[in-house]
Amino acid sequence: MTAIPPRPDGRLRRIIPDPRPLRIGNFRRMFVSQVATVIGSQLTAVAVQQQIFDLTGSSALVGLASLVALVPLVVFGLLGGAVADSFDRRRLLMITSVGIAATSLALWLTALGGSRQVWVIMLLLAVQQGFFAVNQPTRSAVLPRIVPAELVPAANALNMTVFATGVIVGPLLVGVLIPVIGLPWLYFLDALTLTGVLYAVFRLPPIPPAGAGRGRAKVSDGLVYLRARPLLLMTFVIDIIAMVCGMPRALFPEMAEHTFGGPPGGGVALGLLNAGLAAGSLLGGLTGGWITRVHRQGMAILIAVVLWGISMALFGSTSLLWLAVLYLAVGGFADLVSSVYRSTLLQVAATDEMRGRMQGVFTVVVAGGPRLADLVHGVVADATSTTVAVVGGGLLCVVLTIVAGWFGRSLRDYDSRSPTHDEPGRVVERST
Repeated sequence: MTAIPPRPDGRLRRIIPDPRPLRIGNFRRMFVSQVATVIGSQLTAVAVQQQIFDLTGSSALVGLASLVALVPLVVFGLLGGAVADSFDRRRLLMITSVGIAATSLALWLTALGGSRQVWVIMLLLAVQQGFFAVNQPTRSAVLPRIVPAELVPAANALNMTVFATGVIVGPLLVGVLIPVIGLPWLYFLDALTLTGVLYAVFRLPPIPPAGAGRGRAKVSDGLVYLRARPLLLMTFVIDIIAMVCGMPRALFPEMAEHTFGGPPGGGVALGLLNAGLAAGSLLGGLTGGWITRVHRQGMAILIAVVLWGISMALFGSTSLLWLAVLYLAVGGFADLVSSVYRSTLLQVAATDEMRGRMQGVFTVVVAGGPRLADLVHGVVADATSTTVAVVGGGLLCVVLTIVAGWFGRSLRDYDSRSPTHDEPGRVVERST
């Protein structure tokens, strides 16, 4: 077993993110490449919406693009997890990364050529999300093979900090870059950032799934495996409760205008609401030095989701913009903590031959939960008010989380110091 790098001395280590995973060469290269690609993916996400709206003037078609992206995420998220448990994960990351880059280049050429065929844009978007749906569970399944189990929480915290940064920086860059270089070149920049990922993946050793025969992994086996393991199943139940009940993102435009006095069509209020959650997540990542010292990770998940629900209920009860953003930031902080521990538990507690399929289910839940929340909150708000929808959803999140924690003893009592299964096939190395 590879020795774990020592933590830096000093009081600052209790605040700043744990940097030890960055001393592992394979993780460091993947992390550095991800810094650029997360921002690049945000460029494409915003550019697609803006391009469709520019061509059609229809917000409904922009919304349809979100649905088009969801379908391959759900379908290929499950299938991609099975594929990740059947083939060499390094090779799979290479193939899917090339596919994502190729579709970004195709979007670039389409926009550069002045095509007005919206169906072509949506088709390319769907293909790209299909590649992403295979890439994401594969990347997550690789992490516990290149990082010691004790450092997986720290590695996840670092990765999620980068993601939160990209959510903030990416859309801001779009506003700056479109007038300077034009919308088509946003796609090109996204494709360009993926070259760093290809280099990082190329430097990985072969990572065949341990204990699985090539081409034999089945989606149904993963679902049976999950049903028989209440600890893993509870991580998904808690995530669904948090997102469906407590994610009021769909109501931000209405609340920005009617609750916080913003102008029709967007403005500073809408921008601040959208940035609030990501800012809280970023703050949580930058001050998350304590995350790796928590061993009762199941209880930490439950507390974080309760805090998330409370912060959303408080958000829905105020008409002061600065206070609303503060509550959202608290929610974003809690969401990062919950996400780090849920991801870690799923990566460490699942056996390697099932890890890809568990990450596939995770991708489906993470992608589908917020979109289902958009529908639920929108329907409730139309029938009642945004206040009832947001406050009621936040309180329901708290109640259901407490109930789930009471009955879900496997999650409530989980301690990362307890013995877990062996980890065959680990390829951790400690290059500097």
